[in-house]
Amino acid sequence: MADSDTPRVPQLLPDAVHQAVRPGTALLRLVTTHTREQVLDGAWWPRSRDIGAELPGLITALTEHLGPVLRVGLDASAWEELPTRLVIDDRVVHIESFPIGDDTVLITRGDQDHFSLLVVPPHATPEAARAAMARAVEAGNVTQAEQILIDTGTRRAHPVLAEEPRTGGKGGER
Repeated sequence: MADSDTPRVPQLLPDAVHQAVRPGTALLRLVTTHTREQVLDGAWWPRSRDIGAELPGLITALTEHLGPVLRVGLDASAWEELPTRLVIDDRVVHIESFPIGDDTVLITRGDQDHFSLLVVPPHATPEAARAAMARAVEAGNVTQAEQILIDTGTRRAHPVLAEEPRTGGKGGER
């Protein structure tokens, strides 16, 4: 039997977070255990909020090591534009919008095999991103994505809008 005839067994993803950031490079870490007992299965650090530019690198990396990805679930409010599907490496990947928060992406491979990844905000510093990604893949981690981002200083505070001055009654001042 030739090497090319040997069935390909999906492998775990390499730890790419310490490689130089290049356009189109998926900065990704996955849990290296097969038990998947953690809240999160890994972390992804996109370099922008342009899903059309960022998602192909992630899907290519996941497909190479884990097999075909069928669906991706994202929060539409976290991305510039969210199409319903993208063709990546000659495969259609369906994109679904869920109100899951901008700190999580859900990946579906196969019929029911789901992965939950922490999304490190593009504005994060390399040090903060590394810390958040490392925390997301810690063995036995049960911390939610939002708390990891808060703890590592990668969550940008939402601006608080100043309240408008109130007037005393209808149609004028008192």
